[in-house]
Amino acid sequence: MEIYQHFRKEEHHFIDQVLEWQETVKRQYAPKLTDFLDPREQQIVQSVIGRDEEVRIAFFGGAPFVERKRALLFPPYFQPTDEDYEIALFEVHYPSKFISLEHRQVLGALMSLGLRRGKFGDILMKEERVQFLAANEVADYIRLHLHAIGKANVSVEKRPLTEIITLEEKWQDTTITASSLRLDAILSQAFHVSRQKIQSFIENGFVKVNWKIVEQAHFECQQGDILSARGFGRCKIISIEGKTKKEKWRIRIGIQK
Repeated sequence: MEIYQHFRKEEHHFIDQVLEWQETVKRQYAPKLTDFLDPREQQIVQSVIGRDEEVRIAFFGGAPFVERKRALLFPPYFQPTDEDYEIALFEVHYPSKFISLEHRQVLGALMSLGLRRGKFGDILMKEERVQFLAANEVADYIRLHLHAIGKANVSVEKRPLTEIITLEEKWQDTTITASSLRLDAILSQAFHVSRQKIQSFIENGFVKVNWKIVEQAHFECQQGDILSARGFGRCKIISIEGKTKKEKWRIRIGIQK
């Protein structure tokens, strides 16, 4: 099918799933709610559904600023509300005077519950407050089974979405030059670290492209990709602007502050 040529091979399975959702909405003439999707998956859903007059699409993840959102595919007659996305907000209570929690610890604790990543939205941390979003259908299970994060004993409390922690995302725009569009070459220049160190990070599973772990240093990046390396942060490839006189790639990137 022509649509596959616009995407990487590893994304084809997800495209098949989106096409299945689309057909389900048409066949049943009823809304279809997905799990939480990362921004790249949201882009794919948007591209695949396109301008289909029989299927509309909208996204919501608990607040306008969050990254991970549930998609709602629905026929034209349907008018979605925030409640239709069935999202639960949890506040984590822990002994903040004696211990601090990190994002990876919270995610690790959630994943240890045996649920898919798609059942969880964003993890929000501001000063000593920790919140996370989850699918309503697993809310009771989370309350019953989440008692520890790292070495801290915790309890979780369901809160209304109006009490969500507000976070602002800031990106610093800059231009780099890299010898190639390889993942290790771009990250080395973006974060000002040696290529050898970045290669080690990649091989150890500490690097993600579009929210998926990539363990090949030679992975070729594209415009629009979001790259992250544990401990260094994230950057996005805004545009690939061609080559310099010295045959290096000039790349405009945004670095998250």
